[in-house]
Amino acid sequence: EVQLVESGGGLVQAGGSLRLSCAASGCIFDSYAIAWFRQAPGKDREGFSCISSSDGSTYYADSVKGRFTISSDNGKDAVYLQMNSLKTEDTAVYYCAVEPGEHRVWAGCLGSSDMGYWGKGTLVTVSS
Repeated sequence: EVQLVESGGGLVQAGGSLRLSCAASGCIFDSYAIAWFRQAPGKDREGFSCISSSDGSTYYADSVKGRFTISSDNGKDAVYLQMNSLKTEDTAVYYCAVEPGEHRVWAGCLGSSDMGYWGKGTLVTVSS
């Protein structure tokens, strides 16, 4: 069992930046993929970025590519999301999720139904 806790959400103006953190505790897996998902009101949950502990591969959806950066700190059992040039369309609850295994994410992230562990989410609100 692993527990994930997101932090860093808040209110920011369009064009601004936020840095989200996801801290993991409990069972530590040998290999795993970590993904960031977001869900806006009335919308499906979107997996927009992920990183593999096996080879460090990362993936970004077109909607965030060039603006968001995912990174990990193995020593601290944490993953981060640097969000720059934020748009009002980025407003959503942001979740981190983990799936054990030697996953490769060069071509895309696992789907939400494939993720084994989830955080409670942190709200990001981007104002105009």
